[in-house]
Amino acid sequence: MEVVCSRVSFFHERSYTRIVSGVVPRFVCSTCVAVVQHNHRNTSRDNSATTSSTTRTRTRTGRPHTSTTGGNAGKLNLDISPHRAVSAVRLMRIELGGAFADLLNEQGKGSGDNEMGYVERTLGFRTRDLEDRDLRLVTEIVGGTTRWKRYLDHLILSLCHDQNAIKNMEPLLLQILRIGFYEILKLEMPPYAVVDEEKSLLPEPKVDGDDRQRARALATIHSHPVWMVRRWINQLGLDEAVKFMTWNNSDPGFSIRANTAKGFTRADLVGELEKLEVPYELSQHLEDFVRIRTGMQIIIQAGLLKKGFCSVQDESAGLVVRVVDPKPGDSIIDCCAAPGGKTLFMASCLNGQGSISAVDVNKGRLRILKETAKLHECDQVITTIHADLRALDANILKGDKVLLDAPCSGLGVLSKRADLRWNRKLEDMEELINLQDTLLDSASNLVKPGGVLIYSTCSVDPDENEERIAAFLLRHPEFSVDSVDKYVSPPFVSEGGFYSSSPVKHSLDGAFAARLIRST
Repeated sequence: MEVVCSRVSFFHERSYTRIVSGVVPRFVCSTCVAVVQHNHRNTSRDNSATTSSTTRTRTRTGRPHTSTTGGNAGKLNLDISPHRAVSAVRLMRIELGGAFADLLNEQGKGSGDNEMGYVERTLGFRTRDLEDRDLRLVTEIVGGTTRWKRYLDHLILSLCHDQNAIKNMEPLLLQILRIGFYEILKLEMPPYAVVDEEKSLLPEPKVDGDDRQRARALATIHSHPVWMVRRWINQLGLDEAVKFMTWNNSDPGFSIRANTAKGFTRADLVGELEKLEVPYELSQHLEDFVRIRTGMQIIIQAGLLKKGFCSVQDESAGLVVRVVDPKPGDSIIDCCAAPGGKTLFMASCLNGQGSISAVDVNKGRLRILKETAKLHECDQVITTIHADLRALDANILKGDKVLLDAPCSGLGVLSKRADLRWNRKLEDMEELINLQDTLLDSASNLVKPGGVLIYSTCSVDPDENEERIAAFLLRHPEFSVDSVDKYVSPPFVSEGGFYSSSPVKHSLDGAFAARLIRST
C-alpha cells in the first residue's frame, strides 16, 4: 500500500483520477490505486463465487465496511509497505471500531502476527513482517494522522472540491489519503513549503470573522473540535489556547518510574537505559522518574516493563501520588483504581507496611491491576475490590487517605491520547461533572475522622477541577482544603492551594489534585 510515492510531486499535478467511488487527487502512486481497486473488485464479486466470499457490514458511523476472506487470504504481497498497511488498518480500527491509539501503539513487536491478521482480514492479503523501523513509523503515522485528522480532511476536501467527498468515501480510501497527506506534510516536506509556495492548492483557513468563525478556522488549522477551541479561548485566552493546541499536536514524551518496591532504583534504570543507548533526562520533580523522547520500543523489547522493573507513568500522575503522601502504615483507599498506575506507586511508598484497597467497577481491568501488582512485588499491601463506589458500604471500609482519581474528560492528556479529542463531545462534560459530584460524595464517606480525601483528574478544565471542589465544600462543611505546598514544589501550587500541572507551563500532562481534611 504505497500511499505516497516520493517520485510523484502532487503539488504540481492538477489532474485527477477517479478511484472506486470518489474523485481523488493524483498524488497517490499507482501501487495505492491498485490496492484500492483490488480491494474494491474483491468486495464487488458475486457472493456465489468459489474463490472468495465477502461480508459487508455497516459500521456504527453508517459507512459500509468490507471484510474479505477466501481467495486472497494468506497471499503475501511484497510490493506493499507493511507500515502503511498496518497504519491504515489501525486507523480504521480507531475510527470505526473504537480502539484506542495509545493502546494499539503500546502492543509493540510482539503483536506482529495479530497485526498481519487484521491486515489480511481487511485488505485480503498479508505483507512482509514488521521490523523495528516499521513499528516506529506505524506509531508516528497512526498518532500523527489521528491528531491532524481535521486539518488533513480540510486539505483533502480542498483538492476534491466536493464537500461530501469524505462522507461518501470508502473508509479504507479515506485512511490512505490521510496517511498520504500526513507523510508529505509532516514526515517528508517542511510545512512552510506547502503553505508559502502552494497556497492555491492547499489553502489555509482564514482566521477572521466573528468569534465562532475564528474558532472554526483555528480548529481546522490546529486540528481540534470546535467546541474545545471555543472553550479554551474563553478560559485561557487566544494565545494560550493556541499554545495548548500546539502542545497537543507535538510528539509526546514519556516518563518512566523505577519500581523501588522490587529494589530497582532510578540509578539502576539509568544504567539499563545507557546500555540500551536510549537517551534520557532525569526528572526534576520526582526522584524515581526519568524522561525519554525516543526509544520506547527498545525498552519494551528489552523486557524492562514486562519484568516489572519499571512502568510508564507521566510525572503529572506521579505528583498526584506525592499529594496523597502515602506513608508506611497508612490505610489507603483508591476509589477508581484501575488500571493502577497510582495504586502501584503508592504501594511502593509503603515499604510493605500498611494497606491499599483498590476499588474499581471494571472487573477485567482490576484483574490486570492485581496481576501487575504481583509482578511489581507489591501485592502484599494491595487488596482489590470489585464494586461500584456509589454502592460501597461505608460502614465496612474506611481509610486514613482516600484517593478519588475521578473519571474525567482527559483534556490534559490529548498529546498522548490523540484519539480522545474526537471521542469527546461537549455534552459529555455535563454528564462527567454530575458523575464527579456523585463520586466525591461517596468517597467522602470512606474517610476516617481526621483523614484526608484527595480528588484528582487528568483535566485542565476548571469545571472539572476547582469548581467541583467549591461545590463539594458547600455540601460538606466538615471538610477543608489542605494546601499542597507541603508536598509539591511552588510552580505546581495554584492560588487556591491545589496541585495543577500545565502542558504549556511545565511540559507535563495536565492534571489537578486537591487535598481535603475531614474534621469530624
